Amino acid sequence: MRTREELREVVLRVLGRIAPEADLKALGPAESLREELDIDSVDFLNFMIGLNAELGVEIPEADARKLSSLEDCISYLLSNAESR
Repeated sequence: MRTREELREVVLRVLGRIAPEADLKALGPAESLREELDIDSVDFLNFMIGLNAELGVEIPEADARKLSSLEDCISYLLSNAESR
């Protein structure tokens, strides 16, 4: 099982591939990823696919709204990993 910090690093790494021009260090834990990073729905789907590739966690498209912020992503991934 991964720690919150490890999951945070993975999420930021995947976001960095989706939005390479974004200043991820300035991203607050509760800020909207889509708004702050200016990513569209296709980019967000690629983000979810990237998380799956890195972590092996299936993320249904219906759960996309549960990944709205950095903290939401980490919490979702932690709870998903614990339920396996």
